[in-house]
Amino acid sequence: MMNVTVARLTMRGLLGRRRGLLLLALPLLLIVLSVVIRVVAGQDENTAAGILGGLGLGTMVPLVGLIAGTGAIGPEIDDGSIIYLLAKPQPRWKIIVSKLVVAIGCSVVFAALPTYIAGLILFGTFENLTLGYTIAALIAGIAYSALFLLFGVISRHAVVWGLMYALLWETIVGTYVPGAQTLSVHQWALSVGQKIADPGVISSSVHLPTAIPLLLVATVGGAWLAAARLSRLTLAGEE
Repeated sequence: MMNVTVARLTMRGLLGRRRGLLLLALPLLLIVLSVVIRVVAGQDENTAAGILGGLGLGTMVPLVGLIAGTGAIGPEIDDGSIIYLLAKPQPRWKIIVSKLVVAIGCSVVFAALPTYIAGLILFGTFENLTLGYTIAALIAGIAYSALFLLFGVISRHAVVWGLMYALLWETIVGTYVPGAQTLSVHQWALSVGQKIADPGVISSSVHLPTAIPLLLVATVGGAWLAAARLSRLTLAGEE
């Protein structure tokens, strides 16, 4: 299913450049802020939910997904080095799967795990709040990785489009506009977190039976479309 060499090269590219510093800076900011808030304000459920749901799941997770997803393939397409990879006798979907696995791994390490650490600092394990937001961050990170990997394949301006989606749609429109919330990865992930946490701790505008299929469509569909687009890119290069 996965090409180890492609995955290793992708990981080296993500962690060996400025992207690696950005991936590290975002979770560090969340953890440091959580320590400061805990010292100043003490243990408070509303404060913890606001930090984990707003700064963590609402901002950090999509940005990490954007950096990891677009960075896994976008630079190779921009500088033309993707041609050397496509020249290898291997299915194009395997390239996408390999890069997606690396992007998801980055989301786990730099988004889901820091969310868990921040949650422990802010509120401990009470009411399963930390666990709920951690699982939500994990699931959202997987979906974002697939979507932003697709952006990286179809556009040379993937980072710009990704920032617009992550900061404008998810943070503003998907949070405050009722109809748009149905198409928000943030809200889908919150629906899963709501199921895990104690009743009333986490809330979502999307019901779980709706959120689960949409998460699957976003993740699997994003990866499939990325592979299909990469295949057409190969044909164009050959012609």
